[in-house]
Amino acid sequence: MTIPKRSRSLTVACLLAATATLAVSGCAKSETTSNAGGDSSQAAQAAETPAASSGAGCTLETYGAPKLDLKDAVVGFSQSEKEANPFRIAETQSIKDEAAKLGVKKLLTTNAQSQLSKQISDIQDMLAQGAQFLIVAPLNSDGLEPAFKAAAAKKVPVLTIDRKVNAGACKDYLAFLGSDFVEQGKRAADAMIKATGGKGKVAILLGASGNNVTTDRTKGFVDQVAAKAPGLEIVAQQTGEFARDKGQQVMEQLIQSKPDITAVYAENDEMALGAVTALKSAGKKPGKDVKVVSIDGTRNAVQALVNGEMNAVIESNPRFGPLAFATAQKFYAGEEIPENVIISDRAYDESNAKASIGGAY
Repeated sequence: MTIPKRSRSLTVACLLAATATLAVSGCAKSETTSNAGGDSSQAAQAAETPAASSGAGCTLETYGAPKLDLKDAVVGFSQSEKEANPFRIAETQSIKDEAAKLGVKKLLTTNAQSQLSKQISDIQDMLAQGAQFLIVAPLNSDGLEPAFKAAAAKKVPVLTIDRKVNAGACKDYLAFLGSDFVEQGKRAADAMIKATGGKGKVAILLGASGNNVTTDRTKGFVDQVAAKAPGLEIVAQQTGEFARDKGQQVMEQLIQSKPDITAVYAENDEMALGAVTALKSAGKKPGKDVKVVSIDGTRNAVQALVNGEMNAVIESNPRFGPLAFATAQKFYAGEEIPENVIISDRAYDESNAKASIGGAY
């Protein structure tokens, strides 16, 4: 993959090289959780070595936070969505496992259950319980300002993961750890072009509104298709809210309203799997009659690839624990942390799915 220039990306790939044998909102809601978390020690994230860095990063001094030893600290983790899907299960487990591995004095964990107001109160409650460092998986890109202000008032750094927030780095929050979601969309488009030969009619199952994951994955895909495959017509864009049941419902509707659809781009695996179910129920052969490409890298989706029911999956690694705590350690050691720590994503297709399924989550 050609990696575009990114401002202030963190060169920490070597830090996790021993464990990063594989790498990466995807973000979903699902009732299917079999083998969901997998082994959190597998497929650890690795940060990309940036093509270029620019601008000042954030240090302990500039952030205005007190020095801290994580082994004598209370750390809080705020999960955004119910842990009823592979991504969220694996993400939370990774944070817990790494905290235990490092000997963090106390780890507080909360779950916002997809409610912004609850995530705000969760963070405020953890601060009241003495949290000295916070790791937050934001529900939305906007709306967490009251929580950030509460943390800033206590000089508690906030590290955001998996979704970006529209706030000030090194002021409202320390840094963002996560994927380049535009790049994910572009790579999904490339996979779709390869699967379809660059021709046909494609429907996009959009993720939930209000966060940068959906916006960026859509932009990357749409722009890449326009630039590289004008013969691949995007005929529908409808939200499946990152949920399997909703993805199935939307696909059922599209089969009726646009029966000539030949491809589906789902912005996460759960919606893709819902679409696969709908296509099969309609007597169509997903992966053959209708090409299916998605983003996440869940074990169920990789198995669908093995079964020939999907055509490609771009990974979005939820195992943030090692990189999140490594970033915190660097920060407290006085090192400069860039605004964006971009992790590398692998891709699954028919050539590697069977051999790689053990590293999926």
